[in-house]
Order: sequence, then C-alpha cells, then structure tokens
Amino acid sequence: MINYWRILAKAVLTGVLALTFTLLITSIFVPMMGGQLAGAGLVMTIVCPLATAIPMSALHYLNSERLRIAKNEALKAKDALEQANILLRKLAREDSLTGVLNRATFLDEFFALSKTGQAGGLLFIDLDYFKTINDTYGHATGDAALRRLGQLLKRLTEKKAITGRLGGEEFGVFIKNAHPDYIYNYAEELREKISALRIVAPNNENVRITASIGLTICDTAFNPERALLEADKKMYLAKRQGRNLIIA
Repeated sequence: MINYWRILAKAVLTGVLALTFTLLITSIFVPMMGGQLAGAGLVMTIVCPLATAIPMSALHYLNSERLRIAKNEALKAKDALEQANILLRKLAREDSLTGVLNRATFLDEFFALSKTGQAGGLLFIDLDYFKTINDTYGHATGDAALRRLGQLLKRLTEKKAITGRLGGEEFGVFIKNAHPDYIYNYAEELREKISALRIVAPNNENVRITASIGLTICDTAFNPERALLEADKKMYLAKRQGRNLIIA
C-alpha cells in the first residue's frame, strides 16, 4: 500500500532543501554581480524552488514507490510460481497418500536402472488381509495403514533404494548395488517392522498389520519385466503359504 503522507513529507523536505540551496547560492552570487536580493526577486527566489521541487519530487517518489511495490509483487509471484512448480513436480512423482513414488515413476526409474548394469534386489510387498481391515474398521483405518507403511519404507530405504506404491496395498522396493544376503536381511527386517506396526481404529482398537513379500535378486543384466513378474509370483506364493512371509 502506498503511503501518500510519507511521499508528501519527502517531497516537502526536498522542496525545503532546494529552497535552502537556492537562497544560499543567490545570496552569494547576486551581491557579487552588483544586485540585491529583495522585492519581487526574493519572492521568485523563494516561490520557484518550492513550486517546482515539491510537485516534481512528489511525482518522482510516487513512481519510485509504485516501482518498488511492483518489484516486490513480482518477486512474490516468482516465489509462488517456483513453489507451485516444486509441488507439481512432487505430485507428478509421488503417491499422494503414502509419500513414496507413484507406480509410473517407480517403474520408469526401475526400468532405467536396468539399463545401467546396476544389480540389486526387487521386493514386492502386499499388506495381508487389507480388504478385511477396510471392511471391519473402515477405509480411514486402511488409509492410515498405507500411510504408516509408506513412512516406514521411506525411512528404511532412503538413498539406498527406490520405493513406490504399485497400486492398492501393493508396494515395490528396488535395493541398489547390494549383496543378496544384505537384501534378504533387509527384507526380513522390513517384514518384522511392518508386523510391529499398530493402527488405532476409530473404536480405539489397535489393529495389527502384516505383509507378504516376494523377493527377486536382479543381476547386472536383469530383465525388468521378468523381475517384476517373478517378484509378483513370489509374493502371491507367500500369501498362499500363510502370509507374513518372505519368499525369495
């Protein structure tokens, strides 16, 4: 908002300074030239600086203030646009409920890694009895379970793996450049941490969740489509064999 009183005060001050310098210069040079500073000449010496300096200064300060405000608004708009772009890029990559990569981004990155000669291990993770949780405790409880699992996966896989939600209650994790023993131990640690999670339902009941995990070791020349199919089959085998298991 423009402060017009402040602009007017600055313009008047500028006019007073202009008058002061004009009187000072005139009082020095007019006598030196044999003249006198009196009468109409004195009036004009006083009026002219004020009549010109005050309105011109006011216009200058007003335009400067408008320019300053416009620059600030432009900077705010630029910052808002940058934040919006960051959010859009994030939304385009991440699953909005769980915070891990969405299916498309996970598969894109997984297929890209397969072309770099990078070995690792692929995990397919599927929550057990998820439909029963939704039907018994409501979809809000099911969503809470998915969020908690997403948070756990992000915490355990940060920097050393890519993690994505493949759909529904199914997640994928690709652990990069790791020995098979490490990958299996990681999967077992993950299974144990999932089974330790408790979700508080609307009726205040603690709901336990578990997961079935299919694990496929990927060598340096792995076929991503075959790896996805194998991990998926092993995950369903873990469910058929009793759930809360790892099949590798």
